Formats: sequence, C-alpha cells, structure tokens
Amino acid sequence: MSFSMSAVRGLLAGAVFVLGASSVMAANIAVVGGKTDDEFWSRIKKGVDDARLVVEKNGGSVSYLQLQTYDNLGPDAAQLVRTAISQGVTGIVVPDWVPEAEDEAIKAAVAAGIKVILMNAGNIDKARELGAINYVGSDEYTAGKAGGEYFASKGAKNVICVNTLPGAANQEARCKGVIDGITGKGGTGKQLPLPATSFGDQTAIAEAVKATLLQDDTIDGVLNVGASDADAAASGIAQANKVGKVAHGTFDLNASGLARIKDGSQTFAIDQQPYLQSLLGVSLLASHIDYGTNLPTAPVLTGPGIVDAANIDATLAGVKEGAR
Repeated sequence: MSFSMSAVRGLLAGAVFVLGASSVMAANIAVVGGKTDDEFWSRIKKGVDDARLVVEKNGGSVSYLQLQTYDNLGPDAAQLVRTAISQGVTGIVVPDWVPEAEDEAIKAAVAAGIKVILMNAGNIDKARELGAINYVGSDEYTAGKAGGEYFASKGAKNVICVNTLPGAANQEARCKGVIDGITGKGGTGKQLPLPATSFGDQTAIAEAVKATLLQDDTIDGVLNVGASDADAAASGIAQANKVGKVAHGTFDLNASGLARIKDGSQTFAIDQQPYLQSLLGVSLLASHIDYGTNLPTAPVLTGPGIVDAANIDATLAGVKEGAR
C-alpha cells in the first residue's frame, strides 16, 4: 500500500493531535507581568500570545495577570502569584522583581505543586532557591556591566545610572553592573535613584536628568533602566544643552529610542529580547507540565546585546514584525 505525501502529512498531523489530547495534565499557565500599554511589556505579551497558540492546541490555557501600576511593585506581584494559586493553575511564569516581597508567594506556589519558571527578573540561583525549574531572561548584572564597558569604549569617564524603580532587584543589579563596568575601565559611576512614582512620569525624569547634568558638568554618560525612561532622559539632556556632549544609553528598545540611535542622538541600547523571554518561558513550562521535559541549559539567557549604529538597520527590520 502506498500513500501520497499529502496523506502522510495528514496522518502525522492527526498523530500529533492525538498525542497532545492524551497528555495526563494539560498546562494551565498564568504569566505575571507589567502593564501591556508599556512598550516593553507589549513585547512580552506578544510572546505570551504566540506561545498560547501551541499550549491551547495541546488542550491547555494561558492567562496574563498584569500589574495595574508600578507604585507597589513587589507586594502587588506577590498578590498576583497568590491569585494564580487560587485559580488552580498548574504553572506560573513570574519575574522576581522584589525577592523580599515575592519569594514567599512563589514558594507557596511551588509547595502547592505548581511548576514555576522565573522570567525577566531573577537568576538561576534564585530559581533553584525557590524551587523553580529555570530562569529565562537576561542576567541583569552582566548586561549592566556590558553597558558600562561600552560607555568606556566610547570615551565616557563619569556615568550615572538613572533608576526609577529603586529597590527592585533587577534594576539595582543593572545599575551595579553599569557602575562596575565603567569603574573597571578607569572611569566613575553612580546611581541616580528617583522615587518609584517617577516611573512613567516623563516630566519628572526629564527634570531630574536636566538638573543633575547642570549641577555636575563632568557627567558624560547617562544610562536609563528602561526605554520609556530614556525618552524622558533624552528631553532632559536636550534641555541641559548636552546633546552630543553626553553619551546616552538605555536598557531595552522602543521606536523613539531606535530612531535616536539611527539619527545619532542616542548612543546605544542594551537589548534583552523580551519577546523571547515569554515565548520560551511559557513554551518550556508547558512542555514540562505536559510531557515531563527538562532543558539542561540553565539559565536560558536572552541577552544582553548592544544595539548601536552598527546594527540599527537589522534591528529595525525586527521591529516591523513586532518582536523587537
């Protein structure tokens, strides 16, 4: 008996469907994340939505539990983890932004038999401490150090890291890395902590950057912990009449920042590829729940990568597809 190629493909497709339908436990995953009107988290949400297609094909589900504000970051994230537990999920993907506020909730999830992957904020040591199966994201300290060293390669000697979420573990690690990176190359660096209420407040950030630059004429590098912050900082740099005199970098990408890199008014951005963080985090967790698979690579790093004048055109091509 012979089969046409189309018939063979049909049989294989049917076999995959049957296997997926017969899995012992279909993944029911909750993803804890930031606001989807935040450009960074919209990339995370796209990764969640794309991974959801596979999870739902195998009979599972994925929900996105988002913070409403960033004013009470750690406790609010912990509450979302507890909400997910109460909903009876089988898996949670969560950033460990503020360990002292979130760790107990994450431990409670693990104790309840829920499989957990840390995403975006945390590291593999913290994942193992909490009983999570992996960490997917960038190593924030390593990324910050790469940024500090990049500043030095461009001749910067005195860099500030503007932190609008002081106390958040990932942002603190970013700034520490930046400071260590620049000082390791003979320069100096310090953190400029702003109140958490300034996160997303363009006027407050711009005014703080402007005032700091005018008070200290030796500052020749500004690094922001987020792309939207960089938009405000760019305004502050311009108001201080420091465009071209101060190197400007940021973590993460957005359209306006990439446009500034393209026109030369912003020096660089550090990309952690948020789309991959959620796409891989959800997919790996679902596979583990459904089929018992484990990835020997731990952590699964999605960055850092430097975006500057040398690769801006390739990066913009990814932006058009909504994944960068």
